Amino acid sequence: MPLFHYKAATDAGEVLEGDMEAADRSDVVRKLQAQGHVPIRAEPLDGLKAKTAPRLSLLGKKRLGQREVEVFTLELATLVRAGLSVDKALNIMGEIEGPGAPRDLILGLQRDVRGGMAFSEALSKRDRLFSRFYVNIVRAGELSGAMDQSLSRLASFLEDARELRREVGNALLYPLILVFVALLSLAVILGVVVPRISAMFEDSGQTLPWFTNVVIGAGGLIENYGWVFALIIAAGFVIARQQGKDPRIRRGWDEFLLKLPLLRTLIAEIEAARFMRTLGTLIENGVNLLEALTISREVVSNRLISGRLEALSSGVREGQGLARPLMEANVFPSLASHLVRVGEETGSVDTMLLHLAAIYEREVQTTVKRMVTLLGPILILGLAVFIAAIMFALVVPILSINDLALIG
Repeated sequence: MPLFHYKAATDAGEVLEGDMEAADRSDVVRKLQAQGHVPIRAEPLDGLKAKTAPRLSLLGKKRLGQREVEVFTLELATLVRAGLSVDKALNIMGEIEGPGAPRDLILGLQRDVRGGMAFSEALSKRDRLFSRFYVNIVRAGELSGAMDQSLSRLASFLEDARELRREVGNALLYPLILVFVALLSLAVILGVVVPRISAMFEDSGQTLPWFTNVVIGAGGLIENYGWVFALIIAAGFVIARQQGKDPRIRRGWDEFLLKLPLLRTLIAEIEAARFMRTLGTLIENGVNLLEALTISREVVSNRLISGRLEALSSGVREGQGLARPLMEANVFPSLASHLVRVGEETGSVDTMLLHLAAIYEREVQTTVKRMVTLLGPILILGLAVFIAAIMFALVVPILSINDLALIG
């Protein structure tokens, strides 16, 4: 049986650490729970060294990201669910964590909590890491006395969001690699192969077809000024990122993307999944609907969709409910407004919103797979056509030279 390294907390708040043989991680958790302990971490001993080096490197940079926030939330939820107070849970987490940015964060939060500050207020001071959504979920847990449930839902939300990003990113990686390989192949052919062959044409003194001259000219440009083109592309990328921070330019770009047939559906589904899951999670935790709508709009990255969603708050204030303004906004598939109306009639809007989020997350996965299936052959065919055109432009003059040699 594989060996696992575990960390757990006792009822008294003491931290236990050791190794245990078990069939899998779940088996370790069950054994620790049977002993009356609270499992915090359980990692295969074989993979522990491999994971330690990157983690220490990350901590050395003194920077924290969303992955660290997710781990922090999961561990805190586990300890609070076991009946420990937030202060005690933070103390245990601080003892477990090695020197670095995560430990500094934990100890800073613990100091604020022990100083009389509410945990949600301590989190709000660190708004670079903890969004308004995160802080409001924690605040709702404090007010309702169900902090364990709020943290568990937060951990689940963060995990689902990361999984969606990972699946979309992994699916789009293949087309990006194909595009890179295609551009690199064309650059090598034009910048290396074509100039070598063009020297033979110059020696022959032959009049070349126009399309051959175009290919030779392109090859000369790549050979002599390829570095200039690379700098222009890099500069264009940097400028585009800077321009993307301008609200007007960003809105125009977002509007353009929504007009593209292949991307329009995918963008709408991704934004719908984010919005529905965020709104459903906030309502489920007791956050006021109007405040929940404002916070949920912040997770929508497309400015055009976010702007149209502003009308939802006005509709709710006027007593129209949520389904009707959502339909009038006309930014999400019609299924959203219909199911939200069912949720309003049955008194389960939060459940229906989370159900909708799950539906759209599955639709995103399906749409991305279809796009990748379609784009792969198109990119390969496009590369083949370009290479064939270049070869044709070079072969025709070569054949002409051979014909002249035979005649002579």
